Amino acid sequence: MEIAAAGGHNIILIGPPGSGKTMLAKRLPSILPPLTINEALETTKIHSVAGRTKEKGGIMTSRPFRSPHHTISDVALVGGGQYPQPGEISLAHNGVLFLDELPEFKRSVLEVMRQPLEDRDVTISRARFTVTYPSSFMLVASMNPSPGGYFNDPDAPVTSSPAEMQRYLSKISGPLLDRIDIHIEVTPVPFDKLSEDRKGESSIIIRERVTQARKLQSKRFETFENIHYNAQMGVKQIREFCRLDEASLQLLKTAMERLNLSARAYDRILKVSRTIADLDNSESITGNHISEAIQYRSLDRDGWFG
Repeated sequence: MEIAAAGGHNIILIGPPGSGKTMLAKRLPSILPPLTINEALETTKIHSVAGRTKEKGGIMTSRPFRSPHHTISDVALVGGGQYPQPGEISLAHNGVLFLDELPEFKRSVLEVMRQPLEDRDVTISRARFTVTYPSSFMLVASMNPSPGGYFNDPDAPVTSSPAEMQRYLSKISGPLLDRIDIHIEVTPVPFDKLSEDRKGESSIIIRERVTQARKLQSKRFETFENIHYNAQMGVKQIREFCRLDEASLQLLKTAMERLNLSARAYDRILKVSRTIADLDNSESITGNHISEAIQYRSLDRDGWFG
């Protein structure tokens, strides 16, 4: 989650019920860096257009966290209506859009997100006029690996047949998964970990590291318009700021061939490895950074989607 927050990357959490997917997603805002003045003004404008600033009043000071129910319609998600209003993806601009139990959403709803995820804005056309709303958000999704909630676990209380699992997983299209930078398998927490008194690292300490990484990125992209962090990089910036040495290039080539990754997945691995290097305060991307970024492509491996 720290890497996703530091680079603004989209992330999907896969794991059985009760493993902490929703809890992790809801804690994400606590480690995100504060809004800049420009981001705060832009975010406030969108919420003002949607008539959602009255209850709070004044300028927004915290990043939006939107968590729509899985019964949401296409229009409510991307925006629209007779007089087009911003949808959930625009209300999540500069913040987080959390989709809990991703396969439960209608496929048509998920597919309309493909263009906004790529272009970071959404255009709504009507007979009289066309309006474009920004939608540069972090997508955080969670899902069970099968209808019963468990994957390849012989001791699971509920099991699903391979056909049922394939049908369930096929609700999420390959092109949509391709646009998600980080895939994380979340395993159940064992009893001894749950019951121990030792406290984990606090959100404040993690947020300091994330904010420091974001500052590096802001400085890197200060001459580029509308690019502030790694996830927003285009092909030109990737080629300039994600150069690899020969060993790292060979490692990535092997992974591309074995996992049969697309050109889009290649770019996303480079973006994530750049963020990992920033968290390490490393000027260059090393083989270790590339290896870690490849590990975050779980759903591209055999055993998930065929």
